[in-house]
Amino acid sequence: MALMSSMRDKTHIILYTLLAAFLALIVFEWGMNFTGFSGKQGSAAGKVNGKEVSKARYEEIYKEFSENFRRNNPGAEITPEVELGLQEQAWKIAIDQTLLEEQFEKFGITVDDSEIVAALDGDNPPMIIRQNFVNPATGVIDRQKLDAARRDPKNKEMWLQIEDIVRRELKVNKLIRALQTMVQVTDRELDAVVKREYTRFSASFIPVPLSFAGAESNFPVKAEEIQKYYDGHKAQLKQPPSRKADYVFFPLVPSSKDSAVVRNELEAMRKEFTATQNDSDYVRVQSDRPTGIDVPFSRADFSPAAGAVVFSPENAKPGALIGPVADNGYYRMLKVKKVVTGEPVARASHILLRFNPASRDEVSNVRARMMTIYKKLQEGVSFEALAREYSQDPGSAAKGGDLGWFGRKSVVPEFSEAVFSTRPGTLTKPVQTKFGLHVIKVSGFDQNTLVCSEVVRLIRPSTETVDSARRLATAFQMQAKDQGFDKSATSEKLRIARTGEFGKHTPVGPVGYNEKIIAFAFKASEGDLSDVIETDKGFYVMRLTGKNDTGFRQLDETLKKVITAELVREKRELALEKKLATLLVKPGVSLESLAAANKEFTVVKADDIRWTDGFIPGYGVDRPLVEAISAMKAGKLSGPVKAMGGYAIVRLDKRVMAEDINLKEVKAGVQPNLVRAKQEQFFAEYFATLRRDAEIEDLRP
Repeated sequence: MALMSSMRDKTHIILYTLLAAFLALIVFEWGMNFTGFSGKQGSAAGKVNGKEVSKARYEEIYKEFSENFRRNNPGAEITPEVELGLQEQAWKIAIDQTLLEEQFEKFGITVDDSEIVAALDGDNPPMIIRQNFVNPATGVIDRQKLDAARRDPKNKEMWLQIEDIVRRELKVNKLIRALQTMVQVTDRELDAVVKREYTRFSASFIPVPLSFAGAESNFPVKAEEIQKYYDGHKAQLKQPPSRKADYVFFPLVPSSKDSAVVRNELEAMRKEFTATQNDSDYVRVQSDRPTGIDVPFSRADFSPAAGAVVFSPENAKPGALIGPVADNGYYRMLKVKKVVTGEPVARASHILLRFNPASRDEVSNVRARMMTIYKKLQEGVSFEALAREYSQDPGSAAKGGDLGWFGRKSVVPEFSEAVFSTRPGTLTKPVQTKFGLHVIKVSGFDQNTLVCSEVVRLIRPSTETVDSARRLATAFQMQAKDQGFDKSATSEKLRIARTGEFGKHTPVGPVGYNEKIIAFAFKASEGDLSDVIETDKGFYVMRLTGKNDTGFRQLDETLKKVITAELVREKRELALEKKLATLLVKPGVSLESLAAANKEFTVVKADDIRWTDGFIPGYGVDRPLVEAISAMKAGKLSGPVKAMGGYAIVRLDKRVMAEDINLKEVKAGVQPNLVRAKQEQFFAEYFATLRRDAEIEDLRP
């Protein structure tokens, strides 16, 4: 039975993917207690194309996910947000399973008992058998062990469940084979892929940004155009019923008295913590972080103020007891075991300007603005003042751009490279990352690491503090009922905040997931006022401002702006294409003559252009442009072709096939990969379509 218990432990979550790169598009969660999808009447978690998903099955999947979370995150709390995420994962799995059952029926896929026996006895047994009965020394199935487990009468019930899992794996394999027959790779496709992959291109081109078509204001969008776009794209705007609300928040902020209580508690423990010979037991009992035993800490593990105390010369030495030190809502008390040299950490500040990398206009404008800021810094203008004025990183701008201490791997590679290759007290040149353009001031580096055990206490609001916040919220709620929500907030100088749209099973932005708020929102009518809603963060008084039960996202002002931007882009693209086409009809036109006649045009020449990664040396990655180049005839001037951020006019100068290439051998190697890629794409699109078109009723509370 020990073996079978081990198997039970290993099969809490069994993931079968249709192909390695298919990832979790179709995920199986066939737990060991699978009982089917039907369930009892009236106990459905929902329906998929009219077929019930039993509440028991959904709850079983959720239980498996939550247990798996606890195994992988020992000591971690399942917060409301984590719980919501696990519930949504479980619901998606239940939907996918039901859709798969539907596909088994569609293709007439069944598996009889003889097929299961053959699979268990075959050379390539099912996954659950390979996971549990492979001899690690030989890498093959231990048949004696397997046969003994199958013959043991104590395992009879377990083997019935395992056979059920095997049956479904065999069904999936049959479904894969059925779908694979729909995907073919022709000789022509194979030939085209091989030639493009092993060819290097030389080309000259003029990139033309959308701005050449004219300013965005030249392309007005009418209300009826927005409505037409909305109606034509409704299939992509499906969503569950949603709500919107205004709210006033009364935060639970610990008072100075609350802070003093926690500090005094730790102060009283200093002698005891110093004298204890068993740090592990002491920390586990006394700390809000029971895993804080012999932990290596760098300055990056503290706020700058706390780090300055902890790493001061009088504290950063073996045997020292440091603290209590206030640090981001906690008091920390550390017993230093040893001081070692660790990975370097840096402290830096930055000014960030964001941009859309696909818009060459925007990139150019932001670079110009950043160079203006950079020159001001070189002239001695305060970095902190410029960061507060210009930086688009809200988290650091208010602090003069200060990011605190961080390690190499805690920031994106480009940022890390710039910081850790710059001397303290100096500026970097503008650095581009996926977040935008940065100018960075490096303050210093440190490699000291303290190996410590620590007792940590969260500074919690006292009962007195909680009661005070509750009284304020209750008084406002009563006043709002009598005088109105807006008027009461104004008279009390309270800020009214707004949620985004939220559903029954989504977080309430920016509040987070809260069952009490969800319950109010989905029972109330528009304009209704909530009772005082208590949460761990504080108290909310809410007013429902919007209901959407249409099944589609509403055409609100936010969506109108998105659609307007898309329509403006389409109009500019069409105008630019026509404008360039007009220039190309002139006799004897060439790239050089176009550049001579238009000062905004520049001819870019590049060799060794690669189709495989869309890279143009000296220019950058532009996949649409390289795709167009690879299909051109040498020496001929193209019409306008799509490129990132606009269009381009191109002349393919030459194409050169890599030398010493045996095309026959190359094709033989590429062919299975191409087939696999097409299958993966087909499977992804096939099942994405199934999900998109499915009629899904979510009946969960």
